[in-house]
Amino acid sequence: MTAEFDFDIPPFDLLNAAQQAMLRATARLVRFAPDDPVLTPQMEPTHAYLLVQGHVRREAGLLPEATYGAGTLFGARALLAARATSTSLALDEVSAWQIPKATLQALLSANPAFCAAVFAEVAHRLSRQEARAEQREFLSLMMARVRDAYVRKPFYVDGALDLVSVCAAMAEAGQTNALVRDGERLGMFTTTDLRDALLRRDASGGRRLPSQVAVREAARFELVAVDAGAELFEALLLMLRHRVHRVLVRDGAGIVGILSQLDLMSFVSNHSHLIALQIEQAEDIAELKAAALQLDGLVALLHGGGVKVEVIAGMVRVLNAQVFARLWSFVAPPELVSNSCLLVMGSEGRGEQILKTDQDNALLLRDGFEFAGLAVVTQAFNQALIEFGWPPCPGDIMLTNAAWCAPLAAFRERIRGWIYGSDAVGPMHLAIFMDAATVAGDDALLQQARQFVHDILPDNQAFLARFAGAITQFQEPTAGWWARLTGQRGRDDAPFDVKKLGLFPIVHGVRSLALQSHVAALGTGERLHALVEARQLDADLARDLLEALHFLMGLRLKNHLAQRALGQPASNLLRLSSLSTLERDRLQDSLGIVKRLRQQLQQHFHLGAL
Repeated sequence: MTAEFDFDIPPFDLLNAAQQAMLRATARLVRFAPDDPVLTPQMEPTHAYLLVQGHVRREAGLLPEATYGAGTLFGARALLAARATSTSLALDEVSAWQIPKATLQALLSANPAFCAAVFAEVAHRLSRQEARAEQREFLSLMMARVRDAYVRKPFYVDGALDLVSVCAAMAEAGQTNALVRDGERLGMFTTTDLRDALLRRDASGGRRLPSQVAVREAARFELVAVDAGAELFEALLLMLRHRVHRVLVRDGAGIVGILSQLDLMSFVSNHSHLIALQIEQAEDIAELKAAALQLDGLVALLHGGGVKVEVIAGMVRVLNAQVFARLWSFVAPPELVSNSCLLVMGSEGRGEQILKTDQDNALLLRDGFEFAGLAVVTQAFNQALIEFGWPPCPGDIMLTNAAWCAPLAAFRERIRGWIYGSDAVGPMHLAIFMDAATVAGDDALLQQARQFVHDILPDNQAFLARFAGAITQFQEPTAGWWARLTGQRGRDDAPFDVKKLGLFPIVHGVRSLALQSHVAALGTGERLHALVEARQLDADLARDLLEALHFLMGLRLKNHLAQRALGQPASNLLRLSSLSTLERDRLQDSLGIVKRLRQQLQQHFHLGAL
């Protein structure tokens, strides 16, 4: 057996020379006799192991039985989670490289590809049928609160201190980052900021000595914060959305400490971070497709673990936007990207599309800008999304449709036609557009188009009534339907459309009030909050509507996942026999809330006069 570490074994073949040297200096070759414990729940995990010879057997416990052989990185999950939940014993003579926790964490932090490969293996184990117990364990960790994770105590320095003094204080305290107090401001200084400060040149082209630079000049003061009582998933969403590795943890006005990405990974070991990393580092459309195709599996995993539907929707919203933006960077040249605004609309824009249903996208072009190959680019974009799992829009609301790919001036005229024209689909086209969100390019183009809507709409009560009237196009349940829902009749099990009868009236009713009140928010929940703040909606009704919306979204997601598991196309038709008694009761309550909203909107917009 060689006494040299074999760097040809994945994922260690991804380390550079400096990282290999670090591993050589800290790893130690150890041996275990048959039946020796390698890892138990009573032991504090301090090392991971790369097995060189022999086998390690994980006994049945909270995790399923498994056997690991040579070439396996073993114990990394327990190390990062700071606990083992099963006993692992040597089956025979075992030799392994013992890797300290600090070394593994440093490698994960410094090498994104190595980090992705390590967590890819974890995700692969989680995806196996026999690992359901492990899934439940990790999902329970995801539902933990931020305060339950390893939140590092805050370490403060004064903003006037020079970089040398700050680094000395950090080294003495064993810190890799510090919070910087500078008057009323609070910032953060990390080793990355130190690197950038050392490389920065002054106006004359020279570099100042670190002892001449105050830490306030190198620190970042726009910090992302999360409440200590928030679920870990909220912290995860913030890291994804803002592309940061650390968040400030607050308890009211007080500061609890810092939660880092690596510490979060100790609790959240599903593959959402891996997908985000794969999206960001994808070098071509094929690699991006591989990441995008994992999204529905992630949704099923989270839903099966009891994660709230609104949390899943928020996660999907962030990851989908990253996929769209990355794909656009592959197919659109820089001059097109900078002179246009790529939009997603409808439920995708609102952040309420969870599984991939259909595409709703558009492209606004800067007036006067022309691009000869535009048709080729838009075709490539929409076709790639189809291959990624997003079906084409039945109404052809996509970039390949010239009506949804136009200069700003032409799009303004299209908006005018939606409002003042006689086309029956005009109001719904405006509704789809009012849910638009920018995923790439110049967001100012979208804001100008949105402002044009409000400029030409004031006091147009006739159009607002026509716009809101869409909530009446689907019939409410008949008396017979309600009798079946409450179990007063036989087992007549005709399906009902959960979107038409429940989701659409809420979404469009709230959207109508938001349009009238010039509310800029996109998500239905955000719009409800803004309408209450503007005293345009009763707070109790808004709360009930939000609860009904989330229940109906969850019901629809459960139905879609069940249909896909059976190999059936996803539809919004749902049978009462598939619901539990509690779900029937909640459905009845939710549809009662929808009925209240319909009645209020009919009075508010005078829909009876249409």
